[in-house]
Amino acid sequence: MAIIGKASLKRSKPNYIYSIVGVALVLLIMGIMGWFFLNISSVGNAFKEDIRLSAYLRTLNKDTIGQIQQFIAGKPYARSVTYIDKNSAKQIWNKENNEDWATILDINPLPESIDFYAKANYVNGDSLTKISNDLMAVYGDQITELQYPKILVSNLNERASKIGLIFLVVAIILSLIVTFSIDNTIRLTMFSNRFLIKTMQMVGATRGFISKPLNIQALINGLISSGIAIVLLFTLISWAESQFEPLKAIRDFTLTLILFGGLIILGVGISVYSTHRSVLKYLKMKLDELY
Repeated sequence: MAIIGKASLKRSKPNYIYSIVGVALVLLIMGIMGWFFLNISSVGNAFKEDIRLSAYLRTLNKDTIGQIQQFIAGKPYARSVTYIDKNSAKQIWNKENNEDWATILDINPLPESIDFYAKANYVNGDSLTKISNDLMAVYGDQITELQYPKILVSNLNERASKIGLIFLVVAIILSLIVTFSIDNTIRLTMFSNRFLIKTMQMVGATRGFISKPLNIQALINGLISSGIAIVLLFTLISWAESQFEPLKAIRDFTLTLILFGGLIILGVGISVYSTHRSVLKYLKMKLDELY
C-alpha cells in the first residue's frame, strides 16, 4: 500500500504544480480587485478631507478669534484649523483663480476666516449642515456664515455611493467566480488521484487515513498559492505606487495586511474544502465509475 501510494503521489506532482499556479493566478485577480476597492475608498476619503470649510468672521478681536479657533479644533470632526487673515485670503484667492486683482481694486474685500478640514465621514450634506448650525448657535454674532462647495460635496457622496454599489456587486460576482474556479482546479487535480484513493480504500484504509495526507497537501498547496499571489500583488502595488506617488500617501498598512490575510484564508480554505469533498466523492463511487 505504501509503495502504491508513493508511486501514485509521485505521478501526481505535475498536476499539483499546475493546480498551485492556477489557484495563485485566480487569487491574484481577487487581490487586484480588493486592492482597487481599498484604494478607491481611500482616494474618495482623501478627496473629501481636502475640501476646505471657511467660517467667515465679523469680529477682528484676536481673543475672540482664538476662542472660535479653539472651539472648532476641539470638535471631533476637525482635522486641522487655521486662522486666515485678509492678506492670506488674498494669496489663496489669487492662487486658486490664477490672477491678481490688486491692479483693479485698491482695497481687499475678502473677509478674515477660520478655515478647517473635516474628517471624511463628516463630509456630507447633513453633517456639514449640523456643523454650520452648531457654530452659528454659539458664535452667530462673530461668524457670518460657514461656506464650503455644496455641489462638490453632494456630487462626491452620490458618486461614492454609486461606485460603492457597483464594486459590491462586482466583488460578489468575482468572489463566486474565484470560488468556482479554485474548486474546479482542485477537483481536476484530485481527478488524477482517483485511482490512488480507491486503491487505498480497497486494501482497507479508513476515510480519515486516506483524506488526511491529501488534506495536508491541499493546505500546503493553498499556502504556496497564496504566497505566490501575495508576492505578485505586492510587486504590482509597489510598481503602481512608484508610477503614481499619491497611492503611496494613502496606503493603509492595516487594510493591506487584511487583504493579504484574506487571500491566505481564501486560498487555503477552498483548497482544503474542495480536496476533502473530492476525496469523499471518489470514496463513494464504484470502481467502474472511475473510468
